[in-house]
This record gives sequence, structure tokens and C-alpha cells, in this order.
Amino acid sequence: MAKRWWLILAIYTCLLAFSSGRELQILEKVDHGSIYNHTMATILVEYASAVYVSDLTELFTWTCRRCDGLTKGFEVIELVVDIQHCLQGFVGVAKDLNAIVIAFRGTQEHSIMNWIEDLYWKQLDLNYPGMDDAMVHHGFYYAYHNTTIRPAVLNAVRRAKKFYGDIPIMVTGHSMGGAMASFCGLDLKVNHEARDVRVMTFGQPRIGNAVFATYYSKLVPNTIRVTNEHDIVPHLPPYYTYFPQKTYHHFPREVWLYNIGLGSLVYKIEKVCDGTGEDPTCSRSVTGNSISDHLVYYGVELMCRTPGTCRIVMDSQVTEYGTVDLGGNFILSRDPATPVIKLNTESDIGERPVQN
Repeated sequence: MAKRWWLILAIYTCLLAFSSGRELQILEKVDHGSIYNHTMATILVEYASAVYVSDLTELFTWTCRRCDGLTKGFEVIELVVDIQHCLQGFVGVAKDLNAIVIAFRGTQEHSIMNWIEDLYWKQLDLNYPGMDDAMVHHGFYYAYHNTTIRPAVLNAVRRAKKFYGDIPIMVTGHSMGGAMASFCGLDLKVNHEARDVRVMTFGQPRIGNAVFATYYSKLVPNTIRVTNEHDIVPHLPPYYTYFPQKTYHHFPREVWLYNIGLGSLVYKIEKVCDGTGEDPTCSRSVTGNSISDHLVYYGVELMCRTPGTCRIVMDSQVTEYGTVDLGGNFILSRDPATPVIKLNTESDIGERPVQN
């Protein structure tokens, strides 16, 4: 009886190992079209930073301090704030890039420790529609698909394409905003047949299993996930080496930023990782234990400076561009054909607290 039990256990172990190896081979064979471009990364990280701005007047008119660098001249078409879930994103057109840019805000830094603790225990709990055996993180999926964010973003993309033509779409975000950006890029390709979609995220957590990563990498090949040094968030939810088909798994392609050298001789390295999504020589080669590495990428801060819990500031002059639903969520919107709005951001500014 004991021999029979050991035989069954051995067979089960072999089947599990075979299944795991097969999944990883699929990921390695994907032909990725993504090419890392340092200049593009330094531009998109500024969009990912700007979406944290809580002064919606400055953000909507693109006059904020974070809006005056490599992104100068950007025209916002839609700014959406989901007050119920403390989410924020914008859609606009970058004339210098000849592209539509979509950016999603990440987790507020005041609550990031609680959020990180939660991610240690998050399980795969949702089957992604239309993808056999693909499972994803319910919370990240819900944040994009089941809030006011998605319909507002898709509406703005349609209007932008109608006016500017079939120009490329670049989607970005930091932290949880990176997770939402990934779901948005996949949504645009699968459900809306967008031809040219490029995704670049910063400090993004894992959002699905290995099967999902395989589907994603085939459907949205022009995707880059940038990870900075020992940033803790890309290590979450945890990845378990021996159970790749049952655990969270990053999709390709990662670019790992890290420093080498001693003393004053420090060299910044930007390593383009392999096509598995879980390159053991990239960020997985170090311990993910730093929150400070999570909050600054390429020298750009990725956090909200407004004190309190998910607070916003808005000038009364922009209310004519807004609509509010029954939940208090609102959208600021302008026609792409109209000139850039000129407002006096020094005039009467009223604060409106937003609940979690």
C-alpha cells in the first residue's frame, strides 16, 4: 500500500513538473515587438507623474508644474475622477509624439503600506473573459473595467481618433495605475481593434497568471514594464517558482533600472530582460524591499502631494466642462477641435474632499 502511495505521488509530481515546463516554454517562444527607448521612457514617466496632480484645473489645462517638461504642449481631452474608488486618469493628444496618451494614477502614497500588505495575500480570483485558464487579480481588473474610468477613456479615444485619425495610442501608469494601463491596452486591442497600442508602465505589480501573461504578450507585444532597483511592488503579489501556472506571473518585457559601482563611481544600467516576464537575472535577482525606489523613476516623483485621503482641488471656471453622476464621480471633457482652454488658475479655488 505504501509503495502504491509513493508511486501515485511520483506520477503526480512528474505531471506537475511537465505542466510547469510547458507553460514556461510558451512564454519563451513569444516573438516580442517591444523595443525599449530611453527617451520615450523619460517622456511617459512624466505623464505618469502628472496624473497624480490633485489640482484638476491645472491638470485639465496642462499648466501644472509637472506639465512643463518633456510633455509641454500636451492637450487633455478627458479627465476622469472616480471618487468612489479614488481613481484618476486622463486622455489627451501629444502633438510631438503624434499619439494619443492615456495615463492612470497609482495608489496614494499615504496608504501604500496597507496596500502592499494586502498584496502579499491576494489570490488569483477572476477568470479573464475569452481566455481559457487565464486568471487575473480581481481588484486591478475591477478598477479599470467596472468603474467610471473605462467608459470615459474609451469615449475620449473615439473622439480623438475621429479628429486626429488612426494615430498610435500610448498607455502608461505607475503602481496600480500600471496595472490599469495594462488592462486598458489589452482592452483596446481585443475589444476595440486598435491597430497601434503601446504600453509602458512603471513599478507595476503582477496582475495575472502565466496563461494570462502568454495571451497578453501575444496580443499587446509592444509593452514595456520598467522596474527600478529594489522597488517592492513589482515583486507582488508573490511569484512561486515551482508553480508558474498556479501563481501570479509577470508578462514581458521588463526593463530593470539599477546602479553599479562604488563610492562616486556609479553607473546607471538599463537592462532589457528576457521574454519570459520573470527573468531571474533582472529585478527577481534582488530583494524587493524598497518603497523609496517605488516612488521615483528616472528622477521623477510618482506620488500625490496633496495631504489627506484622495483630495482634489478644482477652479469654478472648469465646472462648465464637467459632468457628475449620482455617485459624485465626474468627468472634465473638451472637444479636440477646440483651442486649449486658458484659465486663470490663481482665481477663486475651492477645495472638495473626496472619500476613499
